[in-house]
Amino acid sequence: MLEHFGRMFRSPVGDPHRSCPVKTEENGIPKSNVPSSSNTSGDMEIDNSDAVLQKISTLYADRVMNDICLVVAGSEYPAHRLILCASSEVFQVMLMNPEWSESQESRVALQEPAACASIFGDFLRYFYTGRIHINHLTVMPVLLLADKYNVKDLVKLCIDYMCVHIAHAAAKNQLVTWLQYTLACGRDQVAQACQNFVKWNFELVADTPDFCNFEAEVLASLLQQNDLVVHNEMALYNCVVKWLEHQHERLASLDKDFEVQMEQLVIEVMQHVRFPMMSPRQLAELLLSPLTKTYKEFFVERMAIGMSFHSGQKERIEEVLRQPGGRLQFTPRLYTADTWSTLLSVENFPQLPPYHTRTLVFSSRSSLAEHAGEHTCEWIVDLYPKGVWFRKFYLIVWQGTVEVPESVLRTVRLSVMCKDPSPAPDARVKVGVLIRGIRDGVEHVMRVIERNHRFCQDDKVLNFDDLLSFDELNSSPGSGSNGCSPYLVGIQRDILKVHIVIAPLSDLCSTTSPPFSAK
Repeated sequence: MLEHFGRMFRSPVGDPHRSCPVKTEENGIPKSNVPSSSNTSGDMEIDNSDAVLQKISTLYADRVMNDICLVVAGSEYPAHRLILCASSEVFQVMLMNPEWSESQESRVALQEPAACASIFGDFLRYFYTGRIHINHLTVMPVLLLADKYNVKDLVKLCIDYMCVHIAHAAAKNQLVTWLQYTLACGRDQVAQACQNFVKWNFELVADTPDFCNFEAEVLASLLQQNDLVVHNEMALYNCVVKWLEHQHERLASLDKDFEVQMEQLVIEVMQHVRFPMMSPRQLAELLLSPLTKTYKEFFVERMAIGMSFHSGQKERIEEVLRQPGGRLQFTPRLYTADTWSTLLSVENFPQLPPYHTRTLVFSSRSSLAEHAGEHTCEWIVDLYPKGVWFRKFYLIVWQGTVEVPESVLRTVRLSVMCKDPSPAPDARVKVGVLIRGIRDGVEHVMRVIERNHRFCQDDKVLNFDDLLSFDELNSSPGSGSNGCSPYLVGIQRDILKVHIVIAPLSDLCSTTSPPFSAK
């Protein structure tokens, strides 16, 4: 974007004692208030870019001296070849290369989608003024045009806007559109931000009408991710059912013979639902599902895999492990059900003294499979949201006493301790830390930190340092939204919410997710 400059006069280089000149005039000539003794050369640099920019924008507003007319969806936009070529590499090739017929034409018809055609005038005006208004509805058409005509500065502005307003896009039913377009055109920064929002707030997104706009391959790729946050696997299954019901209605309205397509869709997405992660009772409930009755052969097989896991049938499990992606079936996601997680809330956060901690104790099951029994592990979680202070102490060693000075860590730390890794001699688990926040008025999971760790008698503590930016969490009044950190929620924006998920990892589990992509 052309940068908006204020009018200023810069002193000559090498004279650091020059004062800032005043905008006074004598006989129409700007003059400085600097004494003549300090300005022997009389040189000054004048910045009148605002006025020049205004003159250029007038060319578009008044439609004067135009030498080309762009026609989009029946509307005419008089323009100037020089401005078009200077702003867009595509227009430069189109209008200056003799091999292109458009280079010889005074009227050029452009084919644009309806959404792009409706804002084409604003897009063209940007070439002259460096200004354009965008919101959650118009940013996509603007980005489409900026991509098509290779207007790099405008592309960056759109990308920056989208990265900041992901939550707003979700609330306004635009997130899936943003994700799928940026995936297709390689805008990795926005695609990653959209992907994270969907993965970490899957049920929230599933409650929006936009969820049903997922393309099957994109949804399937999401369902393969290990860091997908849901209440439990049954909740995920219900979200997928909702998507399939919408596809059924869509296909039925287009083609009476749609059942083959529908069966393909069911298999494409449901094969990534992890039925072994459902409880035996939940698996039994699926027998009554209309979807199970319609596609009985597929679902009975998947449910049988789940029951084999819970009953410890090793031969059947080994068969599944040999299949592509088989290990994912036995890998837990980030489940927020009480069986695997707990919520730690720090209320009245601004009044919490420095270096103070919040502690909770909770239990989680030590195994995913029912045949292993009801054994649990007990965990102690300490959260240090305002830094860690190690007091001075004395260490007694064989040479004598050594003084260890006090130390202060400017970090947001979360410490997880396995109180007792029994009944097994060690406990290999996945620990997920989910941090909620508010952006664009939407409370959601904003940050996820995940780590695989093996707790044992000699290693009972796992520390997460720099869980959040210390300064961003402990921002002073007057900074951020309403003077608060985006990671503080509640009516008064004074509550820090951290969800801790601890799920056991067996030798059957996969520790990595397949790459996320739209094939």
